[in-house]
Amino acid sequence: MSRSLGNTIADSLSLSLTYGKRMLTGVTPLIFARFARPGGHSVESNHAAFVYGHLSLYAARVVEQLGGDASAIQPAPAFVAAFSKDAQCQDDPDGTIYPPMDEVTDAFFKNYEAAMAALRVAPDEPLQQANPAGGRMTELFPTIGSMQAFYVGGHMMFHLGQVSAWRRMQGLGPA
Repeated sequence: MSRSLGNTIADSLSLSLTYGKRMLTGVTPLIFARFARPGGHSVESNHAAFVYGHLSLYAARVVEQLGGDASAIQPAPAFVAAFSKDAQCQDDPDGTIYPPMDEVTDAFFKNYEAAMAALRVAPDEPLQQANPAGGRMTELFPTIGSMQAFYVGGHMMFHLGQVSAWRRMQGLGPA
C-alpha cells in the first residue's frame, strides 16, 4: 500500500488527538489551570491548561508550512504570551492568568483538526522541502515533513504525557 507522507503524519496526529481527548476525562474547569497538590504539597509541573494552550500554538505552523491559509486558526496574542515556549506555567487558583478551559481545549482541537485536514491532502513535494526554521531545529528535522511529524507526534505526546502525570497527582488516575 502506498500512502502519502501527509497521511502518514496525519495518522500520528489522529492518535495524539484521541489521547488528548482521553486526558481530559474528569478534568474540571476548577482544576484545569491548577498545580497538583498531592499530599497537600504543590508540585510545579505543567498543568492541563498550559499544555493544551501551548500545543494549540503549533497547528497554524503546520498549515502554513503546507502552503495553506491558517488565518482562522492563528493563535490570539494572549495565547502566544501565555503559552509560548518561553512562558512559564503558573498556578491559577483565581482563573485570572489563563483563558477558560473550553476556550483552550476548543482552540487545541479545532486547530489540529484543520492541521490534520491540511496534512491529509498535502502532496509529498512540500513535505520534502528543507525546514526553514534554521539552527538546531533544522539540524534535528531537516525537512518540513520531519518537522511536522515532530509537532504532531513527539512534541504533542511529550506534553500530553505531562498531563498524564498531572492527572495522577490530581488523583484522577489514568484515562
